Amino acid sequence: MNIPYFDIARLNATYGDELYTAATHTMRSGRYVRGSEVEHFEHEYADYVGTQYCISTGNGLDALCAVLMAWKQIYGWDDADEVILPANTFIATALAVTRARLTPILCEPCIDRPTIDTTRITPLITPHTRAIIPVHLYGQMADMDAINRIARRHHLMVLEDACQAHGAIYNSCLDPGLASLFGRRAGNNADAAAFSFYPIKNLGCMGDGGAVTTNNRELADRVRAITNYGQTTHYSHTYQGFNSRLDEVQAAILRVKLPRLDRDNCRRVEIAHYYSTHICHPAVQLLPHVADKSHVYHIYPIRCKNRSRLQEILNTCGIGTLIHYPTPINRQQAYADSHFPAMPVAEAWADEELSLPINPALTDEEVMQVVDAINQNIY
Repeated sequence: MNIPYFDIARLNATYGDELYTAATHTMRSGRYVRGSEVEHFEHEYADYVGTQYCISTGNGLDALCAVLMAWKQIYGWDDADEVILPANTFIATALAVTRARLTPILCEPCIDRPTIDTTRITPLITPHTRAIIPVHLYGQMADMDAINRIARRHHLMVLEDACQAHGAIYNSCLDPGLASLFGRRAGNNADAAAFSFYPIKNLGCMGDGGAVTTNNRELADRVRAITNYGQTTHYSHTYQGFNSRLDEVQAAILRVKLPRLDRDNCRRVEIAHYYSTHICHPAVQLLPHVADKSHVYHIYPIRCKNRSRLQEILNTCGIGTLIHYPTPINRQQAYADSHFPAMPVAEAWADEELSLPINPALTDEEVMQVVDAINQNIY
């Protein structure tokens, strides 16, 4: 590929020797788990997001699951109580619900944007509903004003799945009751949030990693215990937990990358803006470009009825693409026994979405090459 979908080695090379130095220093320290690098990163990421607490985990799925397990213990939820989430998310969102022995209830996304359709949430609420998980899919934040209003009205918890939205900033409509939300980063717009630091994320390490952010001390303490075998003190296991920890090397790498996250996000927005203003093939449907900071373009999606043909053409031109995600949760074999209803909007997204290269390390010439490859080919 002349332009791979995402060349992580090329992006990491832009840090020069910083990543190598940080990793080497940590390896030589002799402390690889629960050391100072993790502690410093948790403080730095909490400060960045704007929350009081950050608890690092082994991955984003564990972060989601730990929050749900903690709430279940704190509030006495029953097995099979319900959690509403979008049907067009990565399967980890649903897996976290079922791992916590809760029931996922799927909601359609919007027709013209990939996030949960807030007008469809209320009809899904039952006496067994306990939480809503909005997903900031592709880096675009969900309508948190509307979701928080619904949650307060029905006494539900809200867990942001911010695994694709590091650094995004939600701009509230400044409803008097929501004014405090103005300008909050993803991860600080709900009762808690979960992040993934998988290598190709906007903030990615060199392996798996994740985190929970929250302003609730009781939840933070419970999540920290749950993800450390349920321990509250050494060898005292108060809760039935599991092992999910960010290691020292990954934390050191994330500490190098965090100060540059906003700059890299700005580059993603620049690339997305060029795509949005220059792709003009009649067979390609572009999503409305988001000019504010509520979208950090982890993924740049287009929609196309004949997606496989366009993908083939771009591949021939040396341009890599991916599909996010070809199978919605209601069609996944893993949930065949759940008997989910048809989700025509989510299924249309799954059938038509194609992701274009959005690496911050792309040159302007490469971005133009992607656009030209689309505009100059009739298929």
